[in-house]
Amino acid sequence: WSSGTTYSTFEDVKVPVENLIGKENEAFKYIMYNFNHERWMLNAQALRFARVLLEDSMAYSFKRETFGQKLIQHPVIRFKLAHMARQVEATQSWLENVTYQLATLPREAQMQVLAAPIALLKVQCTQVFEFCAREAAQIFGGLAYTRGGQGERVERLYREVRAYAIGGGSEEVMLDLGIRNAVKGKFGLPNKL
Repeated sequence: WSSGTTYSTFEDVKVPVENLIGKENEAFKYIMYNFNHERWMLNAQALRFARVLLEDSMAYSFKRETFGQKLIQHPVIRFKLAHMARQVEATQSWLENVTYQLATLPREAQMQVLAAPIALLKVQCTQVFEFCAREAAQIFGGLAYTRGGQGERVERLYREVRAYAIGGGSEEVMLDLGIRNAVKGKFGLPNKL
């Protein structure tokens, strides 16, 4: 269930010209071009997982009974579900907006225009995912800690939250990237912060 990672180093490696991907000494630029798409993918996944948590919580609240009534009949549970839904739906709208721009803007313009919004959207998606995981765990109670049964997906997704928040750039780095690009050359601030 865990995500495997490894560290690789290459020293004194010679790559034949016919095996180069792109132009020599342009690798960092290619990696940077890919970040928007990598982050978009992480955004879509994190938001989908948040929606799964909302859907599972909603279904469970209609099934589980406490104090002689269904969970959904308790105002505090409806409050939790409402906040989950509000955040998921608002973030879905933002994701669809960015997706449209990725699909329609020329590739060069994407780098200029979308790096900051995608970075900020990554923070939004992962924080919504984290919020929904926490609220789902509260709704499911002890079942949210079991690797099987009704709370299995809640347990699994709760463990995945940090991997999404850190992968592709931590929330702190994404917030800084977003605000630096937003204020670049504006408000009398220098282009390089």
